[in-house]
Amino acid sequence: MDVTFKYDLVFKDRQLLDNISRYARTKTILKDDILLSSGDDIVFLPIVLKGVLRIVRQNEEGMEIFLYHLYPGQTCAMAINCCQSKKRSNIKAIAEDNTEVLLIPANLIDDWYKYVEWKNFINNTYGSRFAELIEVIDLIAFNNMDKQLLHYLQERAKANNTKALYITHQQIADELHAHREAISRLLRTMEQKNMIKLGRNIIELID
Repeated sequence: MDVTFKYDLVFKDRQLLDNISRYARTKTILKDDILLSSGDDIVFLPIVLKGVLRIVRQNEEGMEIFLYHLYPGQTCAMAINCCQSKKRSNIKAIAEDNTEVLLIPANLIDDWYKYVEWKNFINNTYGSRFAELIEVIDLIAFNNMDKQLLHYLQERAKANNTKALYITHQQIADELHAHREAISRLLRTMEQKNMIKLGRNIIELID
């Protein structure tokens, strides 16, 4: 496995790359497939190499709320926390597109803190994901559902590199923890304001 070619997007330290080559593996997840579900034992830490993962928080009743996306070179702070505390997954990771991930064994996360580059990577992940979570909390706590909905659509469009989202109103409602009827009403209002264009299971964002 040519570690320099595959992983230098994320890391440069030669010793770290050698250990990644020795102990990690890669996996391809097809569009809309699930890499991690809530309640899973986390035995690896996923780092995105290609594509995009959508991270959704899911409680014991199955209710969901969208948190953030992971792009190439990024990993999930909540997955790190679960690995380090030896807890089961409290998130769901879904492939927005065909996505390749690097799977780091969970038992090596702390061991590799001896590498400065790895330690910085983990610490920076916590910092960036924390900022995104604060943004989500602010949207939920201080804004109306229409702003949450617009944020969600914009983030999904960015992750898919398209203005046209093939998604149902029910899917949006599930990930925003809202009623489908409320989402449908808001979408129709957004269409009347020329913010989006609605079709059958498709939503097109208008600049």
